[in-house]
Amino acid sequence: MSELRTDRLVLRGWRESDLAPWAAMNADSEVREYFPGTLTREQSEASVARFQADLGRRGWGWWAVEVKATGAFIGFTGLDPVDEDMPFTGVEVGWRLARPHWGHGYATEAALAALDHGFGSLALTEILAITTATNLRSQAVMRRIGMTRDPADDFDDMTVPVGPLRRSVVYRLRGDDHRQAVRG
Repeated sequence: MSELRTDRLVLRGWRESDLAPWAAMNADSEVREYFPGTLTREQSEASVARFQADLGRRGWGWWAVEVKATGAFIGFTGLDPVDEDMPFTGVEVGWRLARPHWGHGYATEAALAALDHGFGSLALTEILAITTATNLRSQAVMRRIGMTRDPADDFDDMTVPVGPLRRSVVYRLRGDDHRQAVRG
């Protein structure tokens, strides 16, 4: 399994000590504002088991994120194949951080590390990101990491109940564009 490092962060496999803060994050209604609801501790633990299994099997996926200087677990970032029920295929980049760690540039820094890994080590030709049309903070991160949105790709996520969270937007980044931006 790969571990990614940035100036301030480590993207790594999941540890037993991550379970409590991960469950607390997923029980936070502000962290889960753009999801249909919060998660129970059992649901959070099940997600970690899936994430760790994917990392073990593929060597990449949803990594736990910690602050290098303190060792504090702050959330997750990574790459994952798009769910089968989506109207497109590909690999997506995503992130979720605990509220105290918002506004420090961690999501952008971690997402860029995941993109570098996806385009470099995995030789992906394109990576996408998906969020609700109302999640402006995540869309700002998507733009900061070089992704662009074509409104023609927007869709209604039929796995989400009818309401303001159903409309979703898709941002994309091609590997060639990422490599040019990194060199530029």
